[in-house]
Amino acid sequence: MKKYPLLFLLTVVIHYVSFAQEAVPFENEIKAFEEQDRSASPPQDVILFTGSSSIKLWQTLQADFPDKKVLNRGFGGSKLTDVIYFADRVTVPYKPKQIVIYAGENDVASGTVTAQEVRDRFVTLFTKIRKSLPQTPIVFISMKPSPSRRKFLPVTMEANALIKNYIARQKQAQYLDIYTPMLDANGQIRGELFRADSLHMSPKGYEIWTAKLKPLLK
Repeated sequence: MKKYPLLFLLTVVIHYVSFAQEAVPFENEIKAFEEQDRSASPPQDVILFTGSSSIKLWQTLQADFPDKKVLNRGFGGSKLTDVIYFADRVTVPYKPKQIVIYAGENDVASGTVTAQEVRDRFVTLFTKIRKSLPQTPIVFISMKPSPSRRKFLPVTMEANALIKNYIARQKQAQYLDIYTPMLDANGQIRGELFRADSLHMSPKGYEIWTAKLKPLLK
């Protein structure tokens, strides 16, 4: 009979250990980055790309900027809050020569935040990075007009405008508008720039990002 309380206790412990491991979203992805860095140290003075799936899935990143040292530290599905949370592990430690950020779209798509709250989250991230890397140039890539998220586009556009206005008052910071170039002459979203899921980008989408971003890279 005494075995059952012990077995129950062991089950509870295993459950809570498992829960603790899963409680922090993206922890496994961040650990994978850290393991990569232990296996092979990343180069110095890289241009660090961080943010959500549009960064993570940029598989041609190095080929698109062949004369630059780039490092991809995007983790798919992340919100600005996640990029803030992990900044001390996947952004600051590299002491990059420049940081490129794409985040915020998943915050908007949650349907629970206002444009002002998205802007405030970006400010928190920007301030956190600036505290550790005061001279590092930062580029924020505007949130894109994903077809599958049409109902959120008014909030997306407002948040983009608020972030743009904030960045305009900061030193060593640039706002890159990719929202407008992803529309056609009639202001409609260019469907060919997206994959079948109408959310993630096709190679043509990345071609636009590359052309717009290239002049801003150090």
